[in-house]
Amino acid sequence: MASKKDERAFMRGEVGVDGAAVEEEKDEAQVELAKAQEALLRGRTWLGRECLTWLLWKSESTEALLKLQDLDVSVVFNGKLTLRAASGDVTEAQVKGVAAPYAKLVKHALGKGLLVHTAKVQVTWGEQVYDFTLDAEFFDIRSAKLPALLQEEEDDKLTERLELATRASTLTDALVAAFIKERSGKAWTTKVVPALKAWMEEV
Repeated sequence: MASKKDERAFMRGEVGVDGAAVEEEKDEAQVELAKAQEALLRGRTWLGRECLTWLLWKSESTEALLKLQDLDVSVVFNGKLTLRAASGDVTEAQVKGVAAPYAKLVKHALGKGLLVHTAKVQVTWGEQVYDFTLDAEFFDIRSAKLPALLQEEEDDKLTERLELATRASTLTDALVAAFIKERSGKAWTTKVVPALKAWMEEV
């Protein structure tokens, strides 16, 4: 006869009618692998937030951030912006509006430890203008608006659209590479971080 403890376990769905556990315990190696993957994802997300925050800072001057195939690449943050922090009283904040990303409120939030998590940006390469949203978690492009198509034939239009989409990805990769280069450089701690902090403290 089953004990009351066994009956309660059955009612909770922890054991079957035969008294055996419903789910087998996970292999210890699988558990460790899952933990490692989660930690890696968190690490990448943090780096992505640093990159977007660095881009916001660099873009305020409206000067070109780099050159790609001899053409200037510039970035402007021009809409919805989400800030996130790993801990603290406020772990997420959101602003909207064309000029909102450069508002004093955003700089104040950054100074308190929040970082840019998602942002609507406009990337200009030569005469081509791309509008899209970047996410720090996977640093993928969302809600993209590509430059106007120049071709008239349907097949040519499709080819051109694919080329523009590929170029949007290439531009994003180039911006990330520029950040990684500066982030891993000797001047990051001594010059870049102090300059970033001074920018956040501007009134």
